[in-house]
Amino acid sequence: MLIKDAVVLRLQNICKERNLRYNELATRSGVTPSTVYSLMDETRRDLSIITLKKLCDGLDMTITEFFNDQIFITLEQEIK
Repeated sequence: MLIKDAVVLRLQNICKERNLRYNELATRSGVTPSTVYSLMDETRRDLSIITLKKLCDGLDMTITEFFNDQIFITLEQEIK
């Protein structure tokens, strides 16, 4: 799994656990809903660390807590 896929999966899991819709996450994070939906789009490969930090703030978690998950331990090489 690549980092972008892992980030999306982690966000999906957190939102599901907290019964949080993407629109609500956007509002809490101070970003537009289209920003969240764009990030969650599996066909897009870009990922802004600033946006991710804002989403973590909206989730009331540190970026360290976000990345402290088993999913990030076995990531594939990004360089092919």
